[in-house]
Amino acid sequence: MQRRGGIVFLKINGTQYDVKGQATYNIVGKARTTILGQDGRHGFKEMPTVVSLELSLTDSGTLDLKALATIENATITLELANQKVITLRNAWATGDWDASSEEGEIKARFEALSAQEVL
Repeated sequence: MQRRGGIVFLKINGTQYDVKGQATYNIVGKARTTILGQDGRHGFKEMPTVVSLELSLTDSGTLDLKALATIENATITLELANQKVITLRNAWATGDWDASSEEGEIKARFEALSAQEVL
């Protein structure tokens, strides 16, 4: 039986970071919405959405939080337990980058113009 979830690895421009919390990602880049009329379904519209990756990292003694939170034009790879690799290209950091001292947890968010999923 194939492993479906669990261990992940995050690399930003080739440097690996300690992933603490669950990673969530949206790589589709578009959303469809049904168009309804009074007489039924007329079809759908398609609008762009943000390609994104959110996860929690563990702060290490050598992690430069300010540098990480200001990343631009990065290549980010997320290697999943099911052998998939998600790649965000030309990615940038967004959000507040809140850090917690109790467990050294940093909430991270990245966005990009496009992403690739390698099966």
